[in-house]
Amino acid sequence: MVAWGNAWLAGHVGLDEAADHVEAAAGPAVAGDLPLRKYLANLRSDGLCELRLALPAPGDPLGLSGPASFNAAAVDVGQATVAVLQDRNLGLVPAPDLRGSSYVGVRLDVHDSGPVRHDLPSLSEAERELSDAIRSATEALASVDGPLQERPGRLGLAGGELAPGYPARAHRVSTLATRLAGVLRLAEERGLTSGQLATRAVALRELDRAVRRALVAAHHAIFEPLRSQ
Repeated sequence: MVAWGNAWLAGHVGLDEAADHVEAAAGPAVAGDLPLRKYLANLRSDGLCELRLALPAPGDPLGLSGPASFNAAAVDVGQATVAVLQDRNLGLVPAPDLRGSSYVGVRLDVHDSGPVRHDLPSLSEAERELSDAIRSATEALASVDGPLQERPGRLGLAGGELAPGYPARAHRVSTLATRLAGVLRLAEERGLTSGQLATRAVALRELDRAVRRALVAAHHAIFEPLRSQ
């Protein structure tokens, strides 16, 4: 939603195309009582200028700036979108939308949101952090005997595509971070001893943080050249 919504706001795609891509990935989406297209169009009329990605984890509210109710809801699901308007910000938290026996979609619960955080990494900073975390994790996990033996670059996990208008570097960072997120999910499924778990936990915690920061930076990169001018 952030990638295609920002591509729409930047003029690279139309609203229908953006909404189609979002709903192709997640199913029909509603925000409040409105279909996604209508809700986004209304926000644009109210001064919507950007969508920001939040990928928080317990103890690391990445992309969030309150209030507490919005932060708690976003941390519970590990993600949220912040809609940046001229005079206020809104937080959108996804939840399953199940109606009857066959309808499966997404409901975006709307919260008030605090101001945009300015301590988030730029794309170049996030890419360096991700490279450092990959090296550290590889070195730490190389000494762990047992089931966890895959290396991040050898797993052909798909995903991470952004939308038209994003710089090539953002596509590259997003794709790599998405693949590494898949590695982290696989790591949670492996059976290791308590000693191996201790070694793994530190390495993967830092890699997880770098992956989330890289994804956030990549999704915001479509507006980076404008901010630097």
